[in-house]
Amino acid sequence: MARPGGEAMAKRNRERARQEKQEAKREKQISRQAEAANEPEIDETALMEEYARLSEQFEANLISESVYTEERRRIFDELGLQAD
Repeated sequence: MARPGGEAMAKRNRERARQEKQEAKREKQISRQAEAANEPEIDETALMEEYARLSEQFEANLISESVYTEERRRIFDELGLQAD
């Protein structure tokens, strides 16, 4: 014979597990938002202007290829792009 109230207890346990899962999701979302807020904003326009000046200097032979490559890689990294 089944214990009286067994179904109610199982239902409470399922509801508690569901609530805990929702709370974990909320905490994870809050954590991601906090991390995003701590990241500095990237000034894409300024970086692209810097890259344009760098390219002009390289084409005019004012800087070496190694300096150009190193600076280009730094700028692309800050923009989140791959420098080949």
